[in-house]
Amino acid sequence: MLPGLPDVAELQLLFAQYNLLHFRGEIPAYRIAYNARFSNLAGRVSYRPPLIELSPKHLTGKPEELRETLLHEMIHAWLHALGKSPGHTGAFKKKMRELGLRSIYHDLGKASPLNESPKRYIIRCEKCFMEVLRKRKPSPHLMCARCRKPLVAFEVVEMRPVELGQAALRTPPPKALR
Repeated sequence: MLPGLPDVAELQLLFAQYNLLHFRGEIPAYRIAYNARFSNLAGRVSYRPPLIELSPKHLTGKPEELRETLLHEMIHAWLHALGKSPGHTGAFKKKMRELGLRSIYHDLGKASPLNESPKRYIIRCEKCFMEVLRKRKPSPHLMCARCRKPLVAFEVVEMRPVELGQAALRTPPPKALR
Protein backbone atom coordinates (compact mmCIF):
# COMPACT_ATOMS: atom_id res chain seq x y z
CA MET A 1 0.00 0.00 0.00
CA LEU A 2 1.26 3.47 -0.90
CA PRO A 3 0.91 6.30 1.62
CA GLY A 4 -1.77 8.81 0.63
CA LEU A 5 -3.68 6.29 -1.50
CA PRO A 6 -6.37 3.71 -0.76
CA ASP A 7 -5.23 0.12 -1.21
CA VAL A 8 -6.61 -1.93 -4.11
CA ALA A 9 -9.26 -3.59 -1.88
CA GLU A 10 -10.60 -0.13 -1.01
CA LEU A 11 -10.52 0.80 -4.71
CA GLN A 12 -12.60 -2.28 -5.52
CA LEU A 13 -15.09 -1.24 -2.84
CA LEU A 14 -15.25 2.30 -4.27
CA PHE A 15 -15.84 0.83 -7.73
CA ALA A 16 -18.74 -1.29 -6.41
CA GLN A 17 -20.27 1.66 -4.52
CA TYR A 18 -20.00 4.06 -7.49
CA ASN A 19 -21.34 1.37 -9.84
CA LEU A 20 -24.52 0.97 -7.74
CA LEU A 21 -24.90 4.67 -6.95
CA HIS A 22 -24.20 6.21 -10.37
CA PHE A 23 -24.56 3.42 -12.95
CA ARG A 24 -27.40 1.24 -11.50
CA GLY A 25 -24.92 -1.69 -11.29
CA GLU A 26 -24.69 -1.89 -15.10
CA ILE A 27 -20.89 -2.06 -15.23
CA PRO A 28 -19.58 -5.65 -15.06
CA ALA A 29 -16.80 -6.52 -12.63
CA TYR A 30 -13.49 -4.76 -13.35
CA ARG A 31 -10.17 -5.23 -11.60
CA ILE A 32 -8.86 -1.91 -10.26
CA ALA A 33 -5.09 -1.50 -9.97
CA TYR A 34 -2.34 1.09 -9.74
CA ASN A 35 0.18 1.45 -12.56
CA ALA A 36 3.32 3.32 -11.44
CA ARG A 37 4.61 3.51 -15.04
CA PHE A 38 1.99 6.08 -16.06
CA SER A 39 3.71 9.40 -16.62
CA ASN A 40 1.29 11.33 -18.82
CA LEU A 41 -2.11 9.93 -17.87
CA ALA A 42 -4.07 9.63 -14.66
CA GLY A 43 -6.07 6.54 -15.59
CA ARG A 44 -6.82 4.00 -18.30
CA VAL A 45 -9.51 1.40 -18.95
CA SER A 46 -9.07 -1.91 -20.78
CA TYR A 47 -12.05 -4.01 -21.78
CA ARG A 48 -10.31 -7.38 -22.30
CA PRO A 49 -9.37 -8.15 -19.61
CA PRO A 50 -11.67 -5.75 -17.75
CA LEU A 51 -9.18 -3.53 -15.95
CA ILE A 52 -9.05 0.07 -14.73
CA GLU A 53 -5.55 1.33 -13.97
CA LEU A 54 -4.80 4.49 -11.99
CA SER A 55 -1.58 6.50 -11.69
CA PRO A 56 -0.26 6.67 -8.13
CA LYS A 57 2.18 9.41 -9.22
CA HIS A 58 -0.64 11.78 -10.12
CA LEU A 59 -3.24 10.79 -7.53
CA THR A 60 -1.27 10.42 -4.27
CA GLY A 61 -2.75 12.68 -1.60
CA LYS A 62 -5.52 13.86 -3.96
CA PRO A 63 -8.71 11.99 -2.98
CA GLU A 64 -10.97 14.19 -5.14
CA GLU A 65 -8.76 13.68 -8.22
CA LEU A 66 -8.77 9.93 -7.55
CA ARG A 67 -12.59 9.92 -7.31
CA GLU A 68 -12.93 11.91 -10.54
CA THR A 69 -10.43 9.72 -12.40
CA LEU A 70 -12.09 6.49 -11.27
CA LEU A 71 -15.52 7.81 -12.27
CA HIS A 72 -14.12 8.99 -15.62
CA GLU A 73 -12.80 5.50 -16.40
CA MET A 74 -16.05 3.96 -15.14
CA ILE A 75 -18.02 6.05 -17.64
CA HIS A 76 -15.92 4.51 -20.43
CA ALA A 77 -16.62 1.03 -19.01
CA TRP A 78 -20.35 1.78 -18.62
CA LEU A 79 -20.73 2.97 -22.22
CA HIS A 80 -18.83 -0.09 -23.43
CA ALA A 81 -21.12 -2.37 -21.38
CA LEU A 82 -24.16 -0.72 -22.98
CA GLY A 83 -22.74 -1.34 -26.45
CA LYS A 84 -22.20 2.36 -27.11
CA SER A 85 -19.02 4.12 -28.20
CA PRO A 86 -16.84 4.42 -25.07
CA GLY A 87 -14.99 7.49 -26.40
CA HIS A 88 -15.42 11.08 -25.26
CA THR A 89 -18.73 11.39 -27.11
CA GLY A 90 -21.81 13.43 -26.29
CA ALA A 91 -23.17 10.57 -24.16
CA PHE A 92 -19.87 10.46 -22.25
CA LYS A 93 -19.92 14.22 -21.58
CA LYS A 94 -23.61 14.11 -20.57
CA LYS A 95 -22.84 11.43 -17.94
CA MET A 96 -19.87 13.48 -16.75
CA ARG A 97 -22.15 16.48 -16.18
CA GLU A 98 -24.65 14.25 -14.32
CA LEU A 99 -21.85 13.15 -11.99
CA GLY A 100 -20.56 16.71 -11.51
CA LEU A 101 -17.23 16.05 -13.24
CA ARG A 102 -15.70 19.17 -14.71
CA SER A 103 -13.62 18.12 -17.70
CA ILE A 104 -12.41 15.11 -19.65
CA TYR A 105 -8.87 16.45 -19.14
CA HIS A 106 -6.70 16.33 -16.05
CA ASP A 107 -4.18 18.95 -15.00
CA LEU A 108 -1.44 16.42 -14.33
CA GLY A 109 1.30 18.93 -13.62
CA LYS A 110 4.78 17.52 -13.08
CA ALA A 111 4.78 14.32 -11.05
CA SER A 112 8.16 13.00 -10.09
CA PRO A 113 8.74 9.26 -10.53
CA LEU A 114 7.90 7.12 -7.51
CA ASN A 115 11.04 5.02 -7.90
CA GLU A 116 13.67 7.24 -9.49
CA SER A 117 16.40 5.12 -11.00
CA PRO A 118 19.89 6.51 -10.47
CA LYS A 119 21.15 4.74 -13.57
CA ARG A 120 21.65 6.82 -16.67
CA TYR A 121 23.45 6.04 -19.89
CA ILE A 122 25.27 8.35 -22.26
CA ILE A 123 25.38 7.15 -25.84
CA ARG A 124 28.08 8.80 -27.95
CA CYS A 125 29.23 8.62 -31.54
CA GLU A 126 33.02 8.78 -31.56
CA LYS A 127 33.03 10.12 -35.14
CA CYS A 128 30.49 12.99 -35.16
CA PHE A 129 30.33 13.46 -31.33
CA MET A 130 26.53 13.26 -31.18
CA GLU A 131 25.47 12.40 -27.61
CA VAL A 132 22.17 11.19 -26.18
CA LEU A 133 21.23 10.65 -22.53
CA ARG A 134 19.08 7.57 -21.89
CA LYS A 135 17.42 6.12 -18.78
CA ARG A 136 17.37 2.54 -20.04
CA LYS A 137 20.35 0.42 -20.96
CA PRO A 138 20.85 0.72 -24.71
CA SER A 139 21.11 -2.15 -27.15
CA PRO A 140 24.72 -3.20 -27.83
CA HIS A 141 24.20 -2.88 -31.60
CA LEU A 142 23.24 0.80 -31.93
CA MET A 143 24.34 2.83 -34.93
CA CYS A 144 24.60 6.62 -35.24
CA ALA A 145 21.67 8.07 -37.18
CA ARG A 146 23.91 10.79 -38.63
CA CYS A 147 26.98 8.92 -39.83
CA ARG A 148 25.95 5.22 -39.48
CA LYS A 149 28.97 4.38 -37.25
CA PRO A 150 28.68 2.22 -34.09
CA LEU A 151 27.82 4.06 -30.88
CA VAL A 152 29.60 3.76 -27.54
CA ALA A 153 27.52 3.62 -24.34
CA PHE A 154 28.72 4.88 -20.95
CA GLU A 155 26.92 4.14 -17.70
CA VAL A 156 26.73 7.12 -15.34
CA VAL A 157 27.19 5.70 -11.87
CA GLU A 158 27.22 8.94 -9.87
CA MET A 159 25.03 11.99 -10.30
CA ARG A 160 26.31 15.03 -8.46
CA PRO A 161 26.03 18.79 -8.97
CA VAL A 162 28.91 20.47 -10.77
CA GLU A 163 29.65 24.19 -10.72
CA LEU A 164 29.13 25.53 -14.21
CA GLY A 165 32.28 27.65 -14.01
CA GLN A 166 34.37 24.51 -13.53
CA ALA A 167 32.50 22.22 -15.92
CA ALA A 168 34.50 21.34 -18.99
CA LEU A 169 33.07 22.60 -22.24
CA ARG A 170 32.48 19.76 -24.64
CA THR A 171 34.25 20.56 -27.87
CA PRO A 172 35.33 18.15 -30.56
CA PRO A 173 39.08 17.52 -30.80
CA PRO A 174 41.03 19.29 -33.56
CA LYS A 175 40.62 17.87 -37.06
CA ALA A 176 44.18 16.53 -36.97
CA LEU A 177 43.17 14.10 -34.19
CA ARG A 178 40.02 12.83 -35.90
